[in-house]
Amino acid sequence: MTQIFHRNPKQKMPVAVGGQGIELIDQQGKRYIDACGGAAVSCLGHGHPRVIEAIKQQVDTLAYAHTSFFTTEPAEQLASMLAAAAPGSLNHVYFLSGGSEAVEAALKLARQYFVEIGQAERQYFIARRQSYHGNTLGALAIGGNAWRREAFLPLLITAHHVGPCYAYRDQENGETDAQYVQRLADELEHKILTLGEQQVAAFVAETVVGATAGAVPPVADYFKKIRAVCDKYGVLLILDEIMSGMGRTGYLFACEEDGAEPDMVVIAKGLGAGYQPIGAMICSDRIFDAVTAGSGFFQHGHTYIGHATACAAALAVQKTIAEDDLLSNVRARGEQLRARLRQALADHPHVGDIRGRGLFVGVELVAERASKAPIDPARRTHSRVKSEAMSNGLLVYPMGGTIDGRQGDHILLAPPFICTAADIDEIVNRLLPAINAATAGATAARC
Repeated sequence: MTQIFHRNPKQKMPVAVGGQGIELIDQQGKRYIDACGGAAVSCLGHGHPRVIEAIKQQVDTLAYAHTSFFTTEPAEQLASMLAAAAPGSLNHVYFLSGGSEAVEAALKLARQYFVEIGQAERQYFIARRQSYHGNTLGALAIGGNAWRREAFLPLLITAHHVGPCYAYRDQENGETDAQYVQRLADELEHKILTLGEQQVAAFVAETVVGATAGAVPPVADYFKKIRAVCDKYGVLLILDEIMSGMGRTGYLFACEEDGAEPDMVVIAKGLGAGYQPIGAMICSDRIFDAVTAGSGFFQHGHTYIGHATACAAALAVQKTIAEDDLLSNVRARGEQLRARLRQALADHPHVGDIRGRGLFVGVELVAERASKAPIDPARRTHSRVKSEAMSNGLLVYPMGGTIDGRQGDHILLAPPFICTAADIDEIVNRLLPAINAATAGATAARC
């Protein structure tokens, strides 16, 4: 009997005992291609010698110093590297231990910013349906994942939601991309005006939607239109790149591809590649200057923010990505992965959409391709794909409730940036029989 309170206490977990390159190894010696990086985390794979050595050297030098007393060299160097790479005036980095903490920091800083500049009436946050921003109470409150929120609704602050940019499901027949994007921008503007244009603090969105909807990229110019609406009403734009950032889409910051500069961006996962827990919130000069000119300090903090060993690991990760030109490989291997999947699954009756950017790919499963009808949720098809894939020595990230929190299935692929062309082919070869086995006999839910 394990004494660990596992996510699913009824499920017996295999024991991971090693990792090498793109593979994880269990206690029985079985090897699994880590085609999802856990949850889009392990961007350099496992056992990377440069990162391990950086951790060892930092622990030998200084493992931890509390940030109310000291700063540290790896934290300073990592912050400088991120600020230099971030879009526009995003020059101020606040380190945390993960994505949910980074989102909480962004929400609190947005609120404090408006208090500092004399607009304390701004209290509302708007996000999108079918989004996910973390599991702490503030992050869960603004998230649009209905299933995750439901049990905890009495504990959550009031948040407001508009439609996602989910072209496969929501773009109307005959509606151009420009018309669709304008409709979504108009919806956000209407929501701001309904709540009161002097009452809204920020709009929060994943640049590329991650776990809840499965690597859904925005339609062209979507974030430019959203940025314009936010600017019109003095609303901050907070982009969540916890999954999609740090090279996952082929750009260090996913929003670079969209030509839109947020007021804050939150990152985690690929920042430290899983070698140490770390996340970050990066804010603009305007926000930072308002705080320093006002109260002079951010009313926030955690024990392990700016952790020296975590920053040393992340610094080694980011140097490796830059110096080995891994973003070029992400773009090339991502094109290969989507092309191979589309070729192999072109006529599959239960594959509705293959989407994503870089090595961030979603496969949406359906009961019937033409109608896009979802598979009966009772089948838990996404979980079946995970199980079948693990039997084949492949790890994928599954999720149900893709459409509305209850209906819809997808799997997420986020393999390491170090993948070769042969690795991508093998991922597809192992995935196809898993999808075939999991969807055999799949039917739509009865109304």
